[in-house]
Amino acid sequence: MTPAAADPRAVARAVDALRRGWPVTIDGTAFLAVETADDAALAAFDAEGPADLLVSGNRAVTLKLANQVDGTPTGPVRIARTSWLDLAEAVAVADPALDLAHPLKGPFRAIPVGGDHAAVAAMALARRAGLLPAFFVGGRSGETATRLTASDVEQFERAPALRIASRARLPTHAAEKGEIVAFRSDEDAAEHVALLTGAPNGMPPLVRLHSECLTGDVLGSLKCDCGPQLGAALAAIAAAGWGILLYLRQEGRGIGLVNKLRAYALQDQGFDTVDANLRLGFADDERDFGVAAAMLRLLGQAEVRLLTNNPRKVAGLEAAGIRVAERVALQAGGNPHNQAYLDTKRLRSGHQL
Repeated sequence: MTPAAADPRAVARAVDALRRGWPVTIDGTAFLAVETADDAALAAFDAEGPADLLVSGNRAVTLKLANQVDGTPTGPVRIARTSWLDLAEAVAVADPALDLAHPLKGPFRAIPVGGDHAAVAAMALARRAGLLPAFFVGGRSGETATRLTASDVEQFERAPALRIASRARLPTHAAEKGEIVAFRSDEDAAEHVALLTGAPNGMPPLVRLHSECLTGDVLGSLKCDCGPQLGAALAAIAAAGWGILLYLRQEGRGIGLVNKLRAYALQDQGFDTVDANLRLGFADDERDFGVAAAMLRLLGQAEVRLLTNNPRKVAGLEAAGIRVAERVALQAGGNPHNQAYLDTKRLRSGHQL
């Protein structure tokens, strides 16, 4: 039997449902996001008995649960529900901001996940929705629940189908000759943009992949170097005479604005950037540079000079079929408030100058 084709819009519908506190069903298993659930939604989900709790592998490591299950510690972990594990306690399990207020969680009993692909897909949906990666799992979803397959999610994660939606002339402080190009996808609400500066000259364009940072780009945060790097990149591209800045809507290394602010709060407790993301239940960097590769292909660029200190960006573009002819270092934005952040990028994330 030929497998059913993936539904290209199923991910968007599921993300919307999770943000609204509605359950979704993946390959026949129902999931309800802990962060957006309320007592009524959980009572309906628990109608046939208490639904278990599902957390990401990284969060399970923090909760000392990874050694209770076989396999890699980064896979999702299912926790058997007990009478005391109500909505408030589930939120405390999911949110590391509450770890100090609830230091002795448990005891918990980890059980086989079952439907591994569905569980992994649910974690990907949580990240897409900007929610904590924690779910009630296996309950009653109801006839109107959004239904999709793990293949729907996997296909979207591999190759989001972008298209150019609009373009216009845009002079900037860095260069008066510029064009902005907006990209859309049917499967995702994020609208990425590219700023083209100058004109093709027969050489690979100087390209910067800049992930959205509201706090740094707009509010002038000193906790990171994003704002100064954005300005320096625009200046470098203008000086080169031909280049492209890709502004990627992947706030907080791909975990979303709200989760990034949660990571900031954890940093104030003494955790570095990497450990803060891991305690939240995410990878240290959840960005998808395949999106940038798709944008470049639509712009007709198969080879670039990449303005970055991050070797993952080079690897991500090349894995997606874009040749990086040269890596060009970018240094800007160091200050006393972000020195530890910069050290973490260098020592733990492999950034180079």
